[in-house]
Formats: sequence, C-alpha cells, structure tokens
Amino acid sequence: MFQTLRSRLVKGERVVVCGIGRVFHTNFVQCIGVTGGFHGVWIDQEHCGLTMRELEVACVTCRAAGLDSFVRIAPTSYAVVTQCLEAGAGGIMAAMVKNAAETEQIVQWAKFAPRGTRGLNNGGVDGRFGNMSAKDFCETANRESLVIIQIETAQAVEEAEAIAAVDGVDMLFIGPFDLSQAMGVTGDFFHPKCLAAIDKVAAACKKAGKKWAALTTTPEHCEMLLEKGCSLITPASDMRIVNAGIKAIKDNFPQVFARK
Repeated sequence: MFQTLRSRLVKGERVVVCGIGRVFHTNFVQCIGVTGGFHGVWIDQEHCGLTMRELEVACVTCRAAGLDSFVRIAPTSYAVVTQCLEAGAGGIMAAMVKNAAETEQIVQWAKFAPRGTRGLNNGGVDGRFGNMSAKDFCETANRESLVIIQIETAQAVEEAEAIAAVDGVDMLFIGPFDLSQAMGVTGDFFHPKCLAAIDKVAAACKKAGKKWAALTTTPEHCEMLLEKGCSLITPASDMRIVNAGIKAIKDNFPQVFARK
C-alpha cells in the first residue's frame, strides 16, 4: 500500500530513500521499488536538471513502484518549486539555504494562502488534473507537501535553530560533503567540527519538534547518524549503485578482470 514519506515520518518511522538523477530511467526506479527496503527517492534537479517531462515520468514511475518522491532544487525559482509539486513529487528539498529568511521564501513558494503565495492551478498531478476543488486542493497540498531544507553551509549550521523554527518546514537535511567543505575539512565526515554541526542541527530540530535527515557515506557514518536521531537516511544514489555493481562484478570475476 502506497504511503507518503511525510505520513511515515509523522508516524515516527525511519525512512530510507535513494537519490537519482544522472542515470535516471523508469526501469532504474522500478528496480529500486521491486527490490524493497526503500520508501522513496529524491530526484536531483540541483546537479542534474531533468526536463519537466522527465520529472513527470520520474514521479509517476515512483508512484507506480510504490515509492514517494521529493525533488532537490536550487532555491532560486518560484516556478521550479510549483512545477515540481504539480509534476507529482511529494515535496521539495531546497539546497544551499543559508538562513531563516531564505527558508521563509521557500515555504512561501511551496504553500498556498494563507501560509504562502503559491500560484493556484489545480490542473497538475497534485490537483488530480482539475478534479479537486480549489479549496480542497489548497488545504490538501498545504497539509501534505513535504518541505525540506538542506543544511550545507557554516552559516546554515549557526542559524539552524531559526531555520528549523520556520512554520511549514518539515525537516532539515544534512549534506555531509558540502558541510565538510564549509567546515574546512573536506571529506572528513567524522571531524569534530562536522560532528558538532550535526549535533547542533539535531538539537535545533528537537527544539522545534521537527525531523532531520542526512546522506550517509559508510556503514560507520550511517550508524553514527542513526544514533544521533536521524529519521530519513540516504545510503544510496544512482551513481553509487552503478559503481558498487561494477566493483562487485570485477570482484566476483577476477579471472576476467585480472590486472596486468
């Protein structure tokens, strides 16, 4: 039975998602759903830039495979936010947000009145292609659309409490790569500066009654995040899966891939 990521989080479930973008294909999404274990995917529009038609296909494929979805976007365009939601994504994740003011702008773009300023068009997937009344559509979208803010800069860490407190934000998402870079310790995810930043974000979310999420890199890193209270974890992306598969094949057939 299909369940949204937001509903799972509200129930206190630990949610597992996979990132997709560079090698997006409907069959790839279906493989994620068929093999089980994942509850959803996040679609990368920040680095990869799928067309709107590809995004629509990605969202409908996710739903067909029993997976919810959200789209990672650069926080630069009102139109992109509403297009992602109308394409059928369960929510959006804004990358490189630095402060509460930028967070407020994202929420304004993602929510209808009275909370926000999203333009009203119920002709998309989330409006059931015009088969929901304007009132029901706005109330449902405001209640169910997932709004996630990525914490990837030193300024965002310092302002994590104010960011988490913004009404309409459901979750903060720690990006370890950019965060380590911002802390001056690129790639050292267990550096005390990175651990302190995670603790600060976790405390901010706890105070605001919000959840937090993260991308993880190794089993040890994953265990650390879960122990600190991470509710939504991303242990895989399309490229990590591809590279892991290639490595596994080479490891399983050394007689074929023998080094000279």
